[in-house]
Amino acid sequence: MKILIFSGSPRKNSNSQKVAETAFHFFKSRGIDVLLYDLSAHVLPIFNGEEETFAHPEVKHLQKIAEQADGFFFCTPEYHNGISGALKNALDFLNRSHFDQKPVSLTAISGGGKGGINALNNLRLVIRGVGGLVLPGQCVVDKTDLDDTGAVHEAVKERLASVTEELIHYTALLQKKQSTATD
Repeated sequence: MKILIFSGSPRKNSNSQKVAETAFHFFKSRGIDVLLYDLSAHVLPIFNGEEETFAHPEVKHLQKIAEQADGFFFCTPEYHNGISGALKNALDFLNRSHFDQKPVSLTAISGGGKGGINALNNLRLVIRGVGGLVLPGQCVVDKTDLDDTGAVHEAVKERLASVTEELIHYTALLQKKQSTATD
């Protein structure tokens, strides 16, 4: 089983990155093959639909790792009631062939005021548009859910553990179904 985590913030050392790293460690502790794709480290060209942008090495890398993934875990900040422009740009380089019949877990990180729900709903629509199977569980993390060093509080770790376990469960079920369909 291969899980691809997206840290959807373009900012280095963002709260999204810290939450994504926490999820990464949950998956690793369960023996899952997991990769964290950090949008602050992997700078993509602006999607314009032109063929030459798809030849960009970073785009090819993104498409390759998305194709190899059996499931996805997204951590997105909420910017102006939606997902980050960097995350939407990355998703525009992907399509149904990358997400079709693959489970997707969503987590949003807000800057304050218990936001994040709008980003989750926005991301849910985009993922549904590319054929991903968005799971019912989701997690919202407020900046007050991290301490001064950026460590995630225990209550959030419990919520993250719940959504990571849900993703592992559904990914395993779909893999089993696909393997019996090809036997």
